[in-house]
Amino acid sequence: MARIETPKRIRGTQDIFGDEQRRFAHVLDAFDRVRRLYCFQRVEIPVFEATGVFARSMGETSDVVSKEMYTFEDKGGDLITLRPEFTAGICRAYITEGWQQYAPMKLVTSGPVFRYERPQKGRFRQFHQLDAEIIGAAEPAADVELLVLADQLLHELGIADGVTLQLNTLGDAETRDAWRAALVAHFEAHKDQLSEDSLTRLEKNPMRILDSKDPGDRVVADSAPDIDAYLTEEAAAFFKAVTDGLDAAGVNWTRNARLVRGLDYYRHTAFEFVTDRLGAQGTVLAGGRYDGLIGNLGGPETAGVGWAAGVERLAMLIEEPTAGSVEVVVIPMGDAANLKAQSILAELRRDGISADMAFRGNMKRRMQKADALGARYAIILGDDELARGEAAVKRLADGTQQSVPLDDLCDAMWAQITGDEFPDAVTTVDDEVVKGPFQP
Repeated sequence: MARIETPKRIRGTQDIFGDEQRRFAHVLDAFDRVRRLYCFQRVEIPVFEATGVFARSMGETSDVVSKEMYTFEDKGGDLITLRPEFTAGICRAYITEGWQQYAPMKLVTSGPVFRYERPQKGRFRQFHQLDAEIIGAAEPAADVELLVLADQLLHELGIADGVTLQLNTLGDAETRDAWRAALVAHFEAHKDQLSEDSLTRLEKNPMRILDSKDPGDRVVADSAPDIDAYLTEEAAAFFKAVTDGLDAAGVNWTRNARLVRGLDYYRHTAFEFVTDRLGAQGTVLAGGRYDGLIGNLGGPETAGVGWAAGVERLAMLIEEPTAGSVEVVVIPMGDAANLKAQSILAELRRDGISADMAFRGNMKRRMQKADALGARYAIILGDDELARGEAAVKRLADGTQQSVPLDDLCDAMWAQITGDEFPDAVTTVDDEVVKGPFQP
């Protein structure tokens, strides 16, 4: 008989459980709390799109499009791509679903994204992102809103002290055209020093040379002209409005004149929140203004600004969250008790009390499970208790135990957990009978 090969997890993917899952969930919970404070609506979009949506939005020559996208032909012959990011899909939905009537829109989403790249610390081929966008608002106040939202998220996660907001302006269309011409002239004069990748970018996307990681490119890139000399009066005023807004909101930032977005539809603000706590992969949240993207996708010319953050990277930076608390563990002994325990569990949970059941092993093992779960109380059911119409309730912190009528059990547990007293009952402490209420 042929041996069945054990399946393996695909390289670059992950199974998230235990402490990692708690970190992951903590990031998502914080994101949802903050987006509600800022009145952003949640949106869900498909996990795959027509390939052209991403090729047109990210640029045919970008590394993501040319090297990293998961693209395939489906059974109908259409070219499909698993989403490598969210912005393009949201903009596509804005066009196809007629959302122009709702502009300006403040939207968030989150979920898995896919890029075929070399797995490394904090980077996977299937990973997860948070995404926030404001569509249909050309004012610098929208940029400020998104940046303050991001800053508050990092504070909610307790990692803001180790993260720096780097900020730059890409100017308006007139600014970009003048700066691009100056960059091309500069790089043309130093072509013999550029890497093969940068020579390719020089033809199609010269701004990308500025953020090249090739050591040979850095000397040329670092001596390239800054954008400030080419800013129009309007572009300079826009950037000042953004920085003034951040100052007013108490958000710290630093200027990085080499921070760029290469594609022509990007305008004005570009930013990254970076840290030195993740090694080479130091960006935890990044974004910018993309006023030309929706028009580039075939829709009406529409302003847009947004950011994305890696859930895994944020989760790596936060302190380990505590495991979820269990208020009550029900311990039944015997078939009749098992059946009654199901009824009690259902009622406790419907009342909003977190509860579990220890149904395996002897009494000692079941009590050990209650302790391992961190439960506050154990409800013990046996033949004797059922015959009396009672349950034994044990407070695990100090061993205090009392008998409570089954008809009053759920109300009594709710009263105890919320800080009230149990009804008068018989209580035992170290086997000594004590009359009166069970004090919290």
